[in-house]
Amino acid sequence: MLDFTNKTIIKLKPAPIHEVESDIIAILCSNEEIGYAFTSMRDKLIFTNKRLISVNVQGITGREVDYTSIPYSRIQTFSIETSGTFDISSKLEITICGLGSVIFELSSQTDIRALGQYISQCLL
Repeated sequence: MLDFTNKTIIKLKPAPIHEVESDIIAILCSNEEIGYAFTSMRDKLIFTNKRLISVNVQGITGREVDYTSIPYSRIQTFSIETSGTFDISSKLEITICGLGSVIFELSSQTDIRALGQYISQCLL
């Protein structure tokens, strides 16, 4: 489950943008574009040029969906950790004003440096 109050979100893998676009197209602003997308079972984490969006599919049927939107202006700090020899996942830690720190564990398929650069461009 993708829940920012959980503080650690694990097992996210990169997803093609076209696969997640239909899930959030209705809540995107007219000039908002998806930069990166990740999935974990039924849930999604999407980075746009304006914000971070969590799509949390709930219940057995998956008809109830929770959308959490965090504008980049609410992000105070972030750090990235590359994967190593024995630790095959990389990590992204984001400190969000009012929520505290959230750690995302991303698969080794993720170009964590490129994601960090993208977040920097959106923040600065």
